[in-house]
Amino acid sequence: MRRRGAYAGALAAAGLLAVAGLLAAISSLRTAPPSFDAVRARWRPSDAQLLDRHGEPIHELRVDAHGRRLAWTPLAAISPALRKAVIAAEDRRFLRHHGVDFAALAAATAGWLAGRPSRGASTLTMQLAAMLDPRLARAGTRRHTVTQKLLQMLAAFALERRWSKSQILEAYLNLVTYRSEIEGVGAAARVMFGKAPEGIDGAEAVVLAALIKAPNARAAALERRAEALRLAMSRRSPASDVPGGRAVSSAQVTSAQVTSAIDRALVTRPRDFTRVTLAPRVAEQLLRDGRLTAQSTLDRDLQTFALDALRRHVAEVHDRNVDDGAVVVVENSTGEVWAYVGGTGALSSAPYVDGVRAMRQPGSALKPFLYALALERRLLTPASLLADTPLELPEQRGLYRPLDYDREFRGLVSMRVALASSLNVPAVRTIDMVGVEAFTGQLRALGFEGIVEQGDYYGAALALGSADVRLWDLVNAYRALANGGRYCAMRLMNDRAAEPTRQIYSPATAFLVSDILADRASRAATFGLENALATRFWSAVKTGTSKDMRDNWCVGYSARFTVGVWVGNFSGAAMHDVTGITGAAPVWLDLMNYLDQRFGGGAIAKPAGVTARMVEFPNAVEPARKEWFIAGTEPNRQAASLDDTPRILSPAPDTVIAFDPDIPSSRQRVAFVASADAGGGSLWTLDHKTLGPANGVMLWTPSPGVHTLALADARGRTLDTTTFKVRGGTDARLRGLGK
Repeated sequence: MRRRGAYAGALAAAGLLAVAGLLAAISSLRTAPPSFDAVRARWRPSDAQLLDRHGEPIHELRVDAHGRRLAWTPLAAISPALRKAVIAAEDRRFLRHHGVDFAALAAATAGWLAGRPSRGASTLTMQLAAMLDPRLARAGTRRHTVTQKLLQMLAAFALERRWSKSQILEAYLNLVTYRSEIEGVGAAARVMFGKAPEGIDGAEAVVLAALIKAPNARAAALERRAEALRLAMSRRSPASDVPGGRAVSSAQVTSAQVTSAIDRALVTRPRDFTRVTLAPRVAEQLLRDGRLTAQSTLDRDLQTFALDALRRHVAEVHDRNVDDGAVVVVENSTGEVWAYVGGTGALSSAPYVDGVRAMRQPGSALKPFLYALALERRLLTPASLLADTPLELPEQRGLYRPLDYDREFRGLVSMRVALASSLNVPAVRTIDMVGVEAFTGQLRALGFEGIVEQGDYYGAALALGSADVRLWDLVNAYRALANGGRYCAMRLMNDRAAEPTRQIYSPATAFLVSDILADRASRAATFGLENALATRFWSAVKTGTSKDMRDNWCVGYSARFTVGVWVGNFSGAAMHDVTGITGAAPVWLDLMNYLDQRFGGGAIAKPAGVTARMVEFPNAVEPARKEWFIAGTEPNRQAASLDDTPRILSPAPDTVIAFDPDIPSSRQRVAFVASADAGGGSLWTLDHKTLGPANGVMLWTPSPGVHTLALADARGRTLDTTTFKVRGGTDARLRGLGK
């Protein structure tokens, strides 16, 4: 029997050697195989991948449902241990043959003739040929036909003539299939071990190599195959050369390590492949039109922290009807966006809405740009006094009566305190001074795309955030203040030249506004000294809350970064007692602290054209202090109010008042109100007739017609006048005006 087996082996070897020359000759006549570069160029990953600024994956989107593949992996990025294990398992004479291992083929043929179980003799090159040409892999039975095997040999000879060994091994490792839908060692390493292929260790390499012949093997069968491979590798040379670099020794790999690797490989499922989902809204913007990879300006660590901080703080106020939020962090000097969180994910009421781009009302967050315009035009200084007193302004839709958040009035306040403490009435007086149309033009210059109407459409309420804006635009406008008044577009990719810069404010104006927004003491009038705006380092910050608490904001900056946060509901539902301080500011504070700890910080430098001067305030309305001024606007010593002449507060000029027919006329009154500084001796006169003293509210019984109300001092000199109109209750068109 032994003699018969030896004879069969010799016969098989002689036959194969005779065939070898014929195959080599025929292969030269076959169509040339595709080039290595063509095969690599045709490769398409199943998931489009967004990279961060350091090249790390930050988001993945599935674009092909027929398999799971990563980007093509160069041989140098595959661990030497994995290369060695695959060669040991599939083709241990890979470096010595020219496409066909005739020794292995002779042994397999002899075994087949002797009736022993056949063992595979396909080389890596033959397997690769079948991967490149599916016709070579199909068979009418479960076994490859002899014809197909011969065709694989022909294709292998052709590949070996045109490709290097390194190219053959690299292509094989990228095209080999694994469990379920996984293709390539890159995807296999990610799914089974959560690693890049260059990080695969010896035990993991043994498991991945053992899976090639039986990708769906159960644990027991896989363990037997992997253990056999481990032992075979340990009996050979402790280290051997493989294409692409020098392999590491496999002798140190233990059976326990292989078993542990098998457990980890079989626990993970392909559905867990897409683990990196940190920036879905950015991925949607950058991975378009078939684009499979894009490198963004995002920072993965900061993006992760921002997402976690937003979700954590929104969850803390979720019971107060808060579902949604958004975050943007931008580097001031470059305009590169380092973090972009469009929503709260599972917490969100509309998880596919992008909160960074959504239009919402900003509340008081627009005030810094209003005061910057007044400073730029030399209409105000930080020491100018503004009246925080009752105010009525006539507009197209009726009278506008602004109130401060706490519904209290503080009398005369400096512009510094008015902005830092976010007082509403002084802001409305300021927009009345600079003009609504001028302010809308300024906001458009700052990139607010939602400001599309004429100024009178918004009215004086624009000072308090009556227009719709995007967090993206708001953050970039604050960045302009941080950059000394210079504006340019932000960006998520560095794929084009830097955007042109526009000087919106002078560096002196931007510095004064920044200094006010960083003034903790001036902010205390409304917010107190201890709150979520108080950092241990220099930072300028402003909050905003829209009507009925539907939106709240917190935007601020250090010398290097600007951070903006929006919190609310995409549905527009009102929050329950959640303001910028309690909703958005805690997220902002966490991010600012993170940035300071990671990168350090510092105050914005004082530019030229800014001077300091000690100022004292009349009647000590505020303590004397050292104040900053644009050079040439500083007072001699004492700060002056914008207008300290007593004024008529109500009714406003051109007010139209109508009788209500449902209320007895004897009970309808019009209130005449003067500013608090009217004092004793001032008098009301109506239509040149004296009514009485103006040291309090006077209630007047209205009569139809056009009336002129005047405020006069004790000497009879007119201090202020206003004209208003009263119409009878029979005019239904005007019913309710002035209420």
